[in-house]
Amino acid sequence: MSVARQLYQLQEVDLELEFREQALNQIASQLGESKAVAETENRLASERQHLEELTHQQHSIEWEIEDVTSKLTTAEEELYSGRLRNPKELTSRQQEIESLKAKRRKLEDQALEIMEKVELATKSVIDLNSELRRLKAEWQSQQRKLTAELERLKAIMSDLKHKRELLATEIDSQVTEIYHELKRQRGTAVARVEQGICRGCRISLPVTDLQRARSGSLVRCSSCGRILFLA
Repeated sequence: MSVARQLYQLQEVDLELEFREQALNQIASQLGESKAVAETENRLASERQHLEELTHQQHSIEWEIEDVTSKLTTAEEELYSGRLRNPKELTSRQQEIESLKAKRRKLEDQALEIMEKVELATKSVIDLNSELRRLKAEWQSQQRKLTAELERLKAIMSDLKHKRELLATEIDSQVTEIYHELKRQRGTAVARVEQGICRGCRISLPVTDLQRARSGSLVRCSSCGRILFLA
């Protein structure tokens, strides 16, 4: 086997390793916490806090309504008991009753408004809970698939690295150094020759270079400097 072919095979393995490495890094970046799950959890926590505050307000208003109703009942019982005979006291008690009724109506309106807000907040919590369960299920499924794919890629890369080691041991170390330097400079060190053209720079090659490359000699493109490989 010619040195150019060996180097070309080594390059193919290196390119495959780079491709797999990129895929592995991309998968690794997707593993871990889900931004969508975290955001939904935060929204749910906020909505639960809001619901808790509304519920507290609702209970406070209900207790205040009970207190006003109790006072109103006592005032009405006293008004109609016949114990109050002084016109001034009667008028005062009637005014107190009207004030308590007005206050209760206002509180009942507030209670109704709070109740509507509680219903909306409760629905929002239920919806967010459902959304969170869905997102978590999707995330867990995705994580399992990504983890499996990650392990598959690791196995492939392990085989490729082993294959590369075997190929590298068959090539002279000085030639390997040239290969690595070209790869660093050009991205690829070996260029295929097709129809007399270097596929690295797409320049037609001199006949003498083609003949030398066919003979198995290590020939570099006079234009781009890459090692030429005739399939």
